[in-house]
Amino acid sequence: MSALPTSWVDIKLSEVAQVTSGVGFPNEYQGHTSGDLPFFKVSDISHAVLANRGELKTANHYVTYEIAEKLKGKPLVPGSTVFAKIGEAVRLNRRATVVTPCLIDNNVMAVKAMEGVSDRYVHQFLRTVDFGESARSTTVPSLRKGDVEELRFPLAPAAEQKRIADKLDTVLTRVDAVNTRLARVAPLLKRFRQSVLAAATSGRLTEDWYEQNLDKSRAKFALGDLVVSIDQGWSPKCEANAAPPDKWSVMKTTAIQALHFYPEENKELPYDLNPRPHLALADGDVLITRAGPRSRAGITCIVRGDQPMLMLCDKAYRVRVDRSKIHPQMLNLLLNSPEVLDEIDGMKTGISESGVNLTQAKFRELALSVPHIAEQTEIVRRVETLFAFADRLEARLAQAQTAATRLTPALLAKAFRGELV
Repeated sequence: MSALPTSWVDIKLSEVAQVTSGVGFPNEYQGHTSGDLPFFKVSDISHAVLANRGELKTANHYVTYEIAEKLKGKPLVPGSTVFAKIGEAVRLNRRATVVTPCLIDNNVMAVKAMEGVSDRYVHQFLRTVDFGESARSTTVPSLRKGDVEELRFPLAPAAEQKRIADKLDTVLTRVDAVNTRLARVAPLLKRFRQSVLAAATSGRLTEDWYEQNLDKSRAKFALGDLVVSIDQGWSPKCEANAAPPDKWSVMKTTAIQALHFYPEENKELPYDLNPRPHLALADGDVLITRAGPRSRAGITCIVRGDQPMLMLCDKAYRVRVDRSKIHPQMLNLLLNSPEVLDEIDGMKTGISESGVNLTQAKFRELALSVPHIAEQTEIVRRVETLFAFADRLEARLAQAQTAATRLTPALLAKAFRGELV
């Protein structure tokens, strides 16, 4: 621990707080929704942190004092900090505060400050500790009582403990508010893109364009009449690792997401297999997943830039359009519109949600309402301008979220160096 203010003391946590573990909770006593004492599990801690600002108030299980005595469980005192002590939940580093007498199960540990030490100060200190790193290196991560008791604890004078806890309550509440507001932006951007897509495919996006251009016609085409080719890919046995740029690879189906293609999602072709250059991807190829879980079949995107050493996989179609009839991006937009997605969903064969197929014969019959090629060009231009704007906002949002994520640990670290107040 770095140098502390002169009035502070660097001691073991066990000197100022009591560490206890929970008790076993047999199935026969579980499931009661009322009783004298709430009985908290790891899931209750997670819920408290995610939905109740870390305060443990209600539980899924309750016991009577009589049952608590049978279980040899000593009720925790309000103000105790509780957290998971075993399993993957340890790595989540979630801390909750008990606000009522309760019991905890044997997957949970509690820390209660001794007299003269602030529970809130201890709680905030425990938030600075990464128990994922402290956990025993076993198949199942676990904490021992001694691991927690041996933690070095920066003990500030009592008055300063209160000031630090009060200040952290104030500033971290503001940080939480910032994170909440930032979390609302991503859904707004998603709705914005959906609105742009709906306007583009319905003709609303280019209504003003009609004033200077008389051709407002839209014609119905079967998809098969708009394409030069529809090809199915190849799925050789490949290692899971992605290929370097100078090696042949096969795309994964996860490379295809709605509207966007992610070429880095690929598997390197083994050296003993010959590539199939005719399956390489090129700029303007429209890709659609043809098989897999129902939610994943029928997803469409467009390839940006030639990918001369990346091959189409077996569970996807590559559509190359007749550009005198339809712009590749226009087809990408149409195949992502809600109405067309519903049509595609109805074409899928297979009764299992985990395995359906979109046959090429049915896919070719898909009816599309296609504007004049001049209007398509204008639609694509406007959509790409608006999507680029949304992409820039999304990049700024990611930067802001990264900065906000760093605020809480930075403030906590500052507090326990004696630099916050």
